[in-house]
Amino acid sequence: MSGSSNRNLLLILFVIAALIFIVLNEAGYLEPIEGVVLRLISPLQARLATFVETSGGLFRAARDLRDLRQRNEELEANYAQVLIENVALKEAAQENATLRLFFQFAQQHPGFQLVGGEVKARAIGRDPSNYLRYLTIDAGEAQGVEKGMPVIVPRGLVGRVQSVGRNWAKVLLITDPRSSVSALIQTSRATGQVQGLVSGDLAMRYISQEEVVNEGEIVLTSGLGGNFPKGLVIGQVIGVEQRDSGLFQQAIVRPTVDFDRLEMVLVVSAFKPIDVTAEGESATPEAEEP
Repeated sequence: MSGSSNRNLLLILFVIAALIFIVLNEAGYLEPIEGVVLRLISPLQARLATFVETSGGLFRAARDLRDLRQRNEELEANYAQVLIENVALKEAAQENATLRLFFQFAQQHPGFQLVGGEVKARAIGRDPSNYLRYLTIDAGEAQGVEKGMPVIVPRGLVGRVQSVGRNWAKVLLITDPRSSVSALIQTSRATGQVQGLVSGDLAMRYISQEEVVNEGEIVLTSGLGGNFPKGLVIGQVIGVEQRDSGLFQQAIVRPTVDFDRLEMVLVVSAFKPIDVTAEGESATPEAEEP
């Protein structure tokens, strides 16, 4: 009972104090006290406002940083996608340029009946008997490719089919030391045999000493022997070696074909060589299917 009376008394006193405070405030008696209080709490209010503003700036900075990181990740992903697409477009453009060049060559040589093949493997190394220079393409018996057929690109002669499977063929390059191609020099029409050198260049041998051979002249297939069509570009003379004694001189020939960069080749399927065993056949083991 006494506790309830105390609470009621406190409530009445609080109400009376509030009424007195209101009356004094309306009468203006509390203005000096308000000034003192305001002066006391102004620094605290200023610091509090600064703290709130700083905290808000930090929160905004953290949010902006998160947004920037997310945007950066999106930009990096977009850049990677664009880079991949750009690489694909460049590859497609390069392939289209190559195909156009091959198509133009086919139009200029309608009698060749060409079979296209993509280079799948290459070997430029050494076996126990000799240097190996050949490549493997993805065209074979199923595409009409036969042993001995010439292999070319628009820039010139590559080699000839040495062995063939159903969907693959092994091509002996003209730079292989076992290769031999009947050739002639375009200007003088001097003839000889072009053979591969270990250096990757070619040597045109058995040129008569009476012939004048100059650097820069173009060497073509002569068609003699019936192993290659006539008129295919082999290379360009870069040097001439003559001897005081002897019946023949020889020319060093640089191939027009870049064998290190071959990606596609053409097989002349319409050409049937007279002797498919004439070129290094016994020295070369049969290839197994890749």
